[in-house]
Amino acid sequence: MSSSVQLFRDQKYRELKGRCIQQRRLFEDPEFPASDESLFYQSPPPRKVEWKRPKDLCEDPRLFVNGISSHDLHQGILGNCWFVAACSCLALRKTLWQQVIPDFNEQEWDPKNPEKYAGIFRFRFWCLGEWTEVVVDDLLPTMDGKLIYCHSNVKNEFWSALLEKAYAKLAGSYEALDGGSAADAIVDFTGAVAESIDLVQGKYGEIISEQMKLFEDLMKVHKRGGLISCSIMASSGSANEAETEMGLVIGHAYSVTAIRKLRLGERLIFSFKAEKLFMIRLRNPWGKREWNGAWSDNSEEWKKVSDSERKSLGLTLENDGEFWMTFEDWCKNFTDVDICWIVNTSYFSIHKTWEKRMMRGAWAKNSEPLLNRSGGCFDNRDTFLQNPQYVFDVKKTEDKVLVSLQQEDRRKYKKEGKGDNIPIGFEIFKVEDNRSYRIHKLTVQERVATSLYINTRTVFLKRILKKGRYVLIPTTYHPGIMTKFILRLFTDVPSKLRELEADKPKMTCWSLLCGYPRRVTQIKIHSAEGLQKQDRSGGADPYVLIKCENQNMRSSVQHDTTSATFDTQVIFYRKNIDSPIIVQVWNSNILCDQFLGQAVLAASPSDPREQQTLQLRGRGSREAAEVPGHITIKVFSSDDLVEL
Repeated sequence: MSSSVQLFRDQKYRELKGRCIQQRRLFEDPEFPASDESLFYQSPPPRKVEWKRPKDLCEDPRLFVNGISSHDLHQGILGNCWFVAACSCLALRKTLWQQVIPDFNEQEWDPKNPEKYAGIFRFRFWCLGEWTEVVVDDLLPTMDGKLIYCHSNVKNEFWSALLEKAYAKLAGSYEALDGGSAADAIVDFTGAVAESIDLVQGKYGEIISEQMKLFEDLMKVHKRGGLISCSIMASSGSANEAETEMGLVIGHAYSVTAIRKLRLGERLIFSFKAEKLFMIRLRNPWGKREWNGAWSDNSEEWKKVSDSERKSLGLTLENDGEFWMTFEDWCKNFTDVDICWIVNTSYFSIHKTWEKRMMRGAWAKNSEPLLNRSGGCFDNRDTFLQNPQYVFDVKKTEDKVLVSLQQEDRRKYKKEGKGDNIPIGFEIFKVEDNRSYRIHKLTVQERVATSLYINTRTVFLKRILKKGRYVLIPTTYHPGIMTKFILRLFTDVPSKLRELEADKPKMTCWSLLCGYPRRVTQIKIHSAEGLQKQDRSGGADPYVLIKCENQNMRSSVQHDTTSATFDTQVIFYRKNIDSPIIVQVWNSNILCDQFLGQAVLAASPSDPREQQTLQLRGRGSREAAEVPGHITIKVFSSDDLVEL
């Protein structure tokens, strides 16, 4: 965990606790008082709420009773099954919950030293890229002497109720937690990367090969500490929280607590035609109501599994809300799954590690086009490039890239009626290999990836990209919308992700002496054809070298061909506009590379901007002798440095 922790509302836990102990009083939080404003902003609870401390609710209050477990939780009257499902997932991973509940032993009640108890607790959440510490008092909302929101199935255990209170404080009120996403809460607990999968759209219930691939992926995520939750989307005819005939609750978040391949005994092979069953275990945050299909707690199937296998699976036959089902049944009955990857960035790990870069940004409005950073999605052609732009490099021949764009949490704006997520997404373009300034016009750049545009807090994309330089443009769907975001990029080798802030080269004192660029030229070398054969097999290993003033840019080598596709893009800011740009084709050799021909370009703004094919010539002027081969290129030049 990052060593720097932000303090929510600047409340210092140790200072506040010390003061309370000194004054022999229990903490009352002025920032989240035990009053209606902390409970709701619109819909009051059904009856009057009394705020009580744990000592008024039971004999021997504890943070944890017999440790922490995913069975500890029950939902209460708030529609926040998603939060409870996230807590169930969190409880499975000690390293993760210890980040959220820091120094849990020190925060625990100490019956031997009651004078050390000050009624104050602290929790940490990962908020838009930073760990944030939230302090709460222990006054909890009750009716008839019972907790009305999240609570434990053990009367004297309070970690979940206090954690929920801290999360409600962050959101502005308990009511602000009504309706949400388990993936968002897990990200807030862990800093994980969230990915959502639509099981219906992906046809996982029908295509067995896709199903198996997903099973292996989920098993890997679960093994490596990731957290998974799932739900059934309500269709137009069905109500939320209605029950299917198989005992599953619609519109309700379940946490995945295990994923296993179940080996069946020898004598079962005939009755099941399979040696291994792919199984998944789920938990209903209500702590009751379970799946009643195949492999449910009391089904016939379990009778055929040996006692030792049952024991290793941790099979319990109580109605405790936890149950097993086959992966195939799971794919057919659930519609949505949220996966939270704990992306491994440790260099000391046996598993694949990722290089991570994170950028904080904001969509901000400005009437001056060059300063505007809220241009909307790609459909808004006039303003799309007026968004933040980030450049990164793929250094390998190809690399798997994970991108996560997360907008600011909007629950705190629910009171003002602005609590809905903004539809967001992003575009990725392959750009010039030496691009260092913002893009002002899309010409030779290639659009290589588009995320979903959706009103979820996080948008995630996995892509394999070829070697080269890329610009990623995060956007809101509509222009003119303002909010903060974080962008995270994971690659196999360092990507040097950074924001493109300048529109053109900076004017400095040095520019007066050495000159300042007067023209910008973009070139895309598409291909070279009909080159001279260079080896016995009749091929060549060509590459392109582009020279402009004192800059040289080189493409990668294309092997064993006399007709090569390069798709190399470059951009130059030119001081001496009379000096031509030279595009040379070379053959790569072990000892000494060989010149194959060149084209000399004036690259002036009046030159045609369409694709053109040029004859290769020998060294010297444009009129040098022709040599075998020609190149296909596009050239754009402008004397307005912020046109391209």
